[in-house]
Amino acid sequence: MALIDIVKYQADDSQFVWKFPSQDLRLGTQLVVNTSQKAFFVKGGKIFDEFDPGTTTLKSGNIPLLNKLINLPFGGDTPFQAEVWYVNLISKLDNKWGTSTPIQLEDPKYNVIVPVRAFGQFGMSIEDPRKFLESLVGNMSDFSTLKVVEYFKGKVISTFTSAIGRKIVLEGISILQMHVLLDDLSEFCKEKIKEEFSRYGIKIENFYIMSINVPEDDPSVIKLKEAKDLAARVNIAGKDIYHADRSYDVLDKAAQNEGSLAGTMGAGMGLGLGFGVGNIMGNMASNMNFGQNQQQTEMSTPPPPPIQSKYFVLINNQQSGPYPIDNIKLMINQNQINRDTLVWKEGMVQWGKISDQDELKALLVSVPPPPPIA
Repeated sequence: MALIDIVKYQADDSQFVWKFPSQDLRLGTQLVVNTSQKAFFVKGGKIFDEFDPGTTTLKSGNIPLLNKLINLPFGGDTPFQAEVWYVNLISKLDNKWGTSTPIQLEDPKYNVIVPVRAFGQFGMSIEDPRKFLESLVGNMSDFSTLKVVEYFKGKVISTFTSAIGRKIVLEGISILQMHVLLDDLSEFCKEKIKEEFSRYGIKIENFYIMSINVPEDDPSVIKLKEAKDLAARVNIAGKDIYHADRSYDVLDKAAQNEGSLAGTMGAGMGLGLGFGVGNIMGNMASNMNFGQNQQQTEMSTPPPPPIQSKYFVLINNQQSGPYPIDNIKLMINQNQINRDTLVWKEGMVQWGKISDQDELKALLVSVPPPPPIA
């Protein structure tokens, strides 16, 4: 193979790292490093020399470490072999990210589980080219922006999930109000992920959450909006007046059906509801006597049975449920799920393993051990 006289970058700007295709160099070869680039001499998988932007004529005097390695004589056009790697230092600002599947989150205001998706972009550049080359690239001949994005996709999504979970749980903000907090969430995510990227010599220039979406036709989203509208009406009218108004609506409908058996039943309902309205109005004035009667009634009525927790279960990356704890125990005994299966219930910020849930880990004790290996 002919000796190379000029070594220069020949890839497009989508590459963070590019390896020159030939290793056959000689003393006197010109090494061209463009602006916002760094070039490295690599021999046997180790970096020996690096070059800043400019044109350098390779001589034994300006590659001292490589010279010691291969015992080059001084002067002449002595041939030698070495890999030349270029690292692109320009900023890549249009890297897209997004949730491939919805994140299940519980709205803290209305206690409704809603599927949430988010999309955005972030900018990055190579801050420490030597660290990047040594820790990520390995023996690949190039390393594109897309590979970096794919490599860190999991970190970006997990950071976003943690950020939005903390925001809605700790601050009690409804998912329907997330769009007004995009800047705060974006800054929070940037601070969380930049440390992880820095470990590989990458600098995060910016991070943006461009949208947080919920599917409008999803039953849980419809339920959430109905709960929000109802809360708004109660807040505007006042709780007692709202219930009184609802009772008057029922009384009016019952009065329209008088004169038939249904009307007689409606009248009976009307009398009962009228009594309820009287109680409401009485409560607004004075609830002393009613409170005493109600207390006596409550003392003679046994309490309702405790409500059993129900869990959603992730099987083969498919969400199913919710199941009561008895069903979870049956599924464990039938080897449909195990201690590492992910579960979720209302009140949990994220999915967690069965073995980490206080209510469920006791179920694992009764599971028989696996059969011995023959």
